[in-house]
Amino acid sequence: MSDRPELDFPRPLTTVDVVIFAIRSDALQVLLVQRPTAKNEPFPGAWALPGGFVDIAADRDLEACAARKLKDKTGVVSPYLEQLGSWGSAARDPRGWSATHAYFALLPEQAAGGVQATDAQWFAVDGEKVKPRLAFDHAEILATAIQRLRSKVEYTSLPAYLMPPEFTLPELQRTYEIVLDRPLEKSAFRTRMLAADLIEPVARMRKGPNRPAQLYRLKKAKAPVFFARTFNPPG
Repeated sequence: MSDRPELDFPRPLTTVDVVIFAIRSDALQVLLVQRPTAKNEPFPGAWALPGGFVDIAADRDLEACAARKLKDKTGVVSPYLEQLGSWGSAARDPRGWSATHAYFALLPEQAAGGVQATDAQWFAVDGEKVKPRLAFDHAEILATAIQRLRSKVEYTSLPAYLMPPEFTLPELQRTYEIVLDRPLEKSAFRTRMLAADLIEPVARMRKGPNRPAQLYRLKKAKAPVFFARTFNPPG
């Protein structure tokens, strides 16, 4: 017999959704899953953010649930996972009053390329949305995640979590520019990255049509670096 008291009030549906970002084909992309088409499924066949119901037996907290959902869909552990916010109402899910707790995650390109789930697909971000219409209130959640990511990229090292194990400074700058959706000044960017104690050179060079370029890697750090000032737009 359980020692827990009987609840005398209805409980809302509780889910966790994850906005998973990666750089693919020189664009910021987000992973979406196609909803099942079985009878009584809400938004059958529509695209949605990966997620699902909290497993009270398996998930110690909301972040553990988000990490589980992310790994179930991608097969990898994200180097960066952040809580985004909560959405709840009587109207967002036709099955009843529901609340979702949203997170966003960043994946390096090689990890993103390994996603093989048959119901999952990458979509390019256009402004603050994607081309397909999303189920539930996921368009609003996605827009909030894009705004949060771009805002934090202005003063943190988050794009470094989107990089492969080794990269050049121009490649890192290009990733910043893709996320911010604007160009950055080369010398100022280089100075900031090298002064931030964020990356370190490796004993290899990237060979190409021009002179060889120094390769770098992200220093072992559990938290992103915060810059003293934001990136100033050109002009």
